[in-house]
Amino acid sequence: MEFIQQNIYLISIALISGGMLAFMSFRRPAGSNTLTSTQATLLINRENAQVIDLREPDEYISGHLPESRNIPAGRLQERAGELDRFKEGPLLLICQSGSRSSTASKQLANLGFAKVHCLEGGINAWRTAGLPLKKGAKK
Repeated sequence: MEFIQQNIYLISIALISGGMLAFMSFRRPAGSNTLTSTQATLLINRENAQVIDLREPDEYISGHLPESRNIPAGRLQERAGELDRFKEGPLLLICQSGSRSSTASKQLANLGFAKVHCLEGGINAWRTAGLPLKKGAKK
């Protein structure tokens, strides 16, 4: 008890910082549908997820996930019909940093897509993780 009284400030700081660390570890910025690069890789490999790259064509050509399909975020609404055959399967949305995919995820959910996921941190996180990218013409 004497130890606690003498070190109340240090104990308070430790509890607050520990609580903040735990909160940040479990919080997902774009909601529960965001995946880390590792989780995204598992989704692609285990559940055959269709990867949709929401970046502009010039961004896509500079480096994209193998087997990904390029549908720019600004044209997603008009081109959503191209994805109808994937309505019940998992979709993985990718953009540069994760912000466009979060918005697109909501659009597709409203159109009836059941399993829409976003890559947390976008293509930047994929690159940082050292995962493979393919360069070249859009698909």
